[in-house]
Amino acid sequence: MSLNKNYNGYQSFQYLEKDVDYESFSLSRQDDRVPAYKVPLDEGQEERVRKLIDNNINISLHEHLGVFPDDVNDTPHYMREGRMATAFEGLARSNWDCVFDNLMNGLCRIHSKSGWKWSEVIHDLGMRLCDIAHQDFLIHCKGVEDIERAHREGKMAWVASMEGAAMIENELDRIDLLYGFGVRALGITYSESNALGNGLKEIRDGGLTAFGRKAVERMNKVGMLIDCSHTGDQTALDTIEVSEKPIILSHIGAQALWNTKRLAPDEVMTACAAKGGLIGVEAAPHTTLTPTKREHNLDAYMEHFEYIKDLVGIDHVGFGPDTIYGDHVGLHHYYTKALSLKASKTQQAGMEYDEVEYVKGLENPTEGSYNIIRWLVKHDYKDEDIIKVIGGNAMRLLREVW
Repeated sequence: MSLNKNYNGYQSFQYLEKDVDYESFSLSRQDDRVPAYKVPLDEGQEERVRKLIDNNINISLHEHLGVFPDDVNDTPHYMREGRMATAFEGLARSNWDCVFDNLMNGLCRIHSKSGWKWSEVIHDLGMRLCDIAHQDFLIHCKGVEDIERAHREGKMAWVASMEGAAMIENELDRIDLLYGFGVRALGITYSESNALGNGLKEIRDGGLTAFGRKAVERMNKVGMLIDCSHTGDQTALDTIEVSEKPIILSHIGAQALWNTKRLAPDEVMTACAAKGGLIGVEAAPHTTLTPTKREHNLDAYMEHFEYIKDLVGIDHVGFGPDTIYGDHVGLHHYYTKALSLKASKTQQAGMEYDEVEYVKGLENPTEGSYNIIRWLVKHDYKDEDIIKVIGGNAMRLLREVW
């Protein structure tokens, strides 16, 4: 992102009267909710970072940009109101030029007990679009030219993305509708199976269904980026095989380093890369751990990045930190069932870890945006490789898919 950010201070829903037009909640701070951490650099390294940020496009492949309540216990009520604030202030302090925002995700329970209904995801999307329409910092991104414009103008390209396709049910045309509403990335499944294929929580993975194959073909035709971060392994492999366009694993880690279903085996990542796809590294609490780094922090996260980079090559790796503005660990505790966390993080002997209150260095989208690039500079990565992984690889993929 340009170091000169063009943000005028807009706050979510300021076009309405708080507690008259809508119910307000005490929301998490968008900065310094926990002690801030910045990778220490010397003067020369700081200058490199400034130039890399100012002259190149920075893309997060997966985040959640809504602001959560201070008190996690208020979250169900907050979600049912169907009006989630966007972290404009926090994003204006970040280095991202473009962020894939996955909206309410598995917590989208506005009208139902189980969530992911068509009416709910459209409500969530429409409300966020209304908020964005009243400001001029976030650009609703519909193509690569919007990302380039955001970098040029010191703004941010906001990509509407959905982690699972349960809401399309058996209606292929809903893919067209989502695209028409401005959604540009769609997951095959979100942990639970649906009409397209099997999620990662299932005991057996039957792969992509016949309907799923039609859905992949339709997504290729309309120009929708396909994500397999939460699918079963066979469903991911089938999707990679069927898709004429490269796909993405937007937020994942290496199962070879930490053996849970939530992370990907080498076979899936190499297949994805072999067809031009991209792997974004995940940083949600207690995911990208390693046998030598059982406290989740920036170094553990970057060990997964380096493993995947060595496995598939520098041209097929990026970053999808999957962070939020709020108490992410508390949210996981409260919503373990809704987010399928028990099934995706099954504990095995020898995989005990030290629970953290937050992931130091990657606490929210803002902190991740500057610490990832600082870590790469501190560890003497070449500028050309840094440019690829912070956004160049993603731009190549998006030009081909969109």
